[in-house]
Amino acid sequence: MDRSVLEGDPHAVLEAMAIAAYAIGADEGYIYVRAEYPIAVKRLSIAIAQAREYGLLGEHIFGTDFNFDIKLRLGAGAFVCGEETALLTSIEGNRGEPRPRPPFPAVKGLFGQPTIINNVETYANVPQIILKGAEWFQSIGCEKSKGTKVFALGGKINHTGLVEVPMGTPLSTIIYDIGGGIPNGKKFKAAQTGGPSGGCIPASLIDTPVAYESLTAIGSMMGSGGLIVMDEDNCMVDIAKFFLTFTVDESCGKCTPCREGTRRMLEILERITDGKGEEGDIERLENLAKTIKATALCGLGQTAPNPVLSTIRYFRDEYEAHIREKRCPAHVCQKLARFEIDPEKCKGCSACSRKCPVGAISGQIKSPFTIDQTKCIKCGTCIDTCKFGAISKK
Repeated sequence: MDRSVLEGDPHAVLEAMAIAAYAIGADEGYIYVRAEYPIAVKRLSIAIAQAREYGLLGEHIFGTDFNFDIKLRLGAGAFVCGEETALLTSIEGNRGEPRPRPPFPAVKGLFGQPTIINNVETYANVPQIILKGAEWFQSIGCEKSKGTKVFALGGKINHTGLVEVPMGTPLSTIIYDIGGGIPNGKKFKAAQTGGPSGGCIPASLIDTPVAYESLTAIGSMMGSGGLIVMDEDNCMVDIAKFFLTFTVDESCGKCTPCREGTRRMLEILERITDGKGEEGDIERLENLAKTIKATALCGLGQTAPNPVLSTIRYFRDEYEAHIREKRCPAHVCQKLARFEIDPEKCKGCSACSRKCPVGAISGQIKSPFTIDQTKCIKCGTCIDTCKFGAISKK
């Protein structure tokens, strides 16, 4: 979402930063952008040069004593650098790791100087608010969350892409009226908001207004504005594992709760999806998650357990099926899968037996074949081979 603004209207961000600098008495600004966004970097560079040429940046702006200039700093795309103190550390040329707070950046920030940090989307609103007034901006959105929000809509949805909606828009409106609903007639199961550290919202809460306070109340968050839609074919335990894998990889490792705690949570999730879950694993996950949220140094660790906590909260039955029945209700977790041959549909052609890499399928020609579950490695070759739809994954 930020990349689209930087590529499409970089001058709005530059103008807003100049206004912010004037308001707080700053003379130096930085835009921290991922190096993987070369178009954004190029257009920002052009826009900064143009602003300097027109006297909108530099010394004695508009003939006044106000001096302000902006520099670009390229980041390597580390997720932890979305945390404000890690971002500042990276700009200073050091490894992107968070700092303890206090002191807060507003007191002691970049190079030890008082610093304000805002998101691109926040700055992009400033010129319009100055032009049209605060009352205009407050007329958009809901009581506690004003203005609009841009989402990157993706996942199991017909129309993917960037969408901008007033705060307070029901999730159902975004999914069905804007996103065009779920492909292939599948049922909506959940939506994950807030990026990798966000929570999963179940179908029962699809009419939840998308606003800061309402998302927080149900265990999710606005976060970076990602909105991933899931259908009935998604396993929520696997989804939690997927997002936690990302945050484990992106942890800077500075604090023990995040470095060790999230990895222990991931190990438990891997054990559950491998069919080795034990009674008490859900409670262990909850205890670890609450401890990490309370003790991690920065926002990455404090929010990393959200996908796990929210899926346990709304999809506990799926965790219990994995642990107690060694079964994945969505048929996603490969090691819990069971391939079976329907004797009514099997023609006894032996094609599946000949293709099976471990010899787990046996039988007589023109008679129904069977699968030895002790040998089956759940590779799915048999399903791909059968021309009669006689083999199913359960």
